[in-house]
Amino acid sequence: MIALHLYLLLGRARVRLALGLGLIMALLAADLHAQTTATAPTPAPRPALAPGNGKLLLTGGVSSIDGAAGGGLTPWAVIGSQATDGEIGATAFITRTHMQDYALTAFGAAIGVDDRVELSVARQALNVNVVVPDTTLQLDIVGLKVRVAGDAVLEADTLLPQVALGIEFKRINPGPAIGGVLDSVGAKRSGIDVYASATKLFLAAGILVNGTLRVTKANQNGLLGFGSSEQRGYTLRPELSVAWLLRRDLAIGAELRFKPNRLAFAGAAFAEDDWKDLFIAWAPSKHVSVTAAYVDLGNIVGHPHQSGAYLSLQIAH
Repeated sequence: MIALHLYLLLGRARVRLALGLGLIMALLAADLHAQTTATAPTPAPRPALAPGNGKLLLTGGVSSIDGAAGGGLTPWAVIGSQATDGEIGATAFITRTHMQDYALTAFGAAIGVDDRVELSVARQALNVNVVVPDTTLQLDIVGLKVRVAGDAVLEADTLLPQVALGIEFKRINPGPAIGGVLDSVGAKRSGIDVYASATKLFLAAGILVNGTLRVTKANQNGLLGFGSSEQRGYTLRPELSVAWLLRRDLAIGAELRFKPNRLAFAGAAFAEDDWKDLFIAWAPSKHVSVTAAYVDLGNIVGHPHQSGAYLSLQIAH
């Protein structure tokens, strides 16, 4: 009986000891988990844009002379306006370029939907009094752009660019005198441009790079019609842009737009040069941006070295 009693006492002691050790180990594990949670670094959040706050300044580009969001001379993959996901926004712009012998005025508007789709309209008016007195060429443009991949801001920490596809429907009203010249070289009054743009924003460095490939028949962007009797097919041309954000509301940059040269067969007067610019863009608020630039459009209808000042105002919502 005494041996049995001792055996039961030892069994109860083992149980209490096991329970005690289990409790101590549980307390130690809980304390270690609490310390790990408290000291573990919190991952840095990716850039986020709250609905209604709009985009970061200048990351939506400015209005190009064709109406699409981007630089002054070429579209980017960004969608115009201050609208982000689930929102609808709009922009309106007016641009004036004054060169040695010509003056170009462009104005238009665009609607951005869900930061994915952009619909734009624009009109360009080129004063050609130096060639034909009291004559202005009018080019009307309707554009559609769709973002198909990437996000320039939210995916700035990756190598993936924002990619968009666009199409522009253009029609020129040249007037009777210039119209007769276009007929003589076989240039049509209307045409379609199709392009693909890729925009990469290096947010930490404040650098934005864009590349665009355009398929076009346009002569001088369409201001001298589309195609010719010698070349009726489409031509592929690249367009390049780079911008440096000096601060959140100020950027400088450059653009180069390679152009086809379809009318050169008609003489040196119709030769077409690549377009280029150096620009500075300032956004005093998220609703207003002003862009000034030096532009070089080269030869335009027998007048070479056409360069000068470019000034553009954009209102965005």
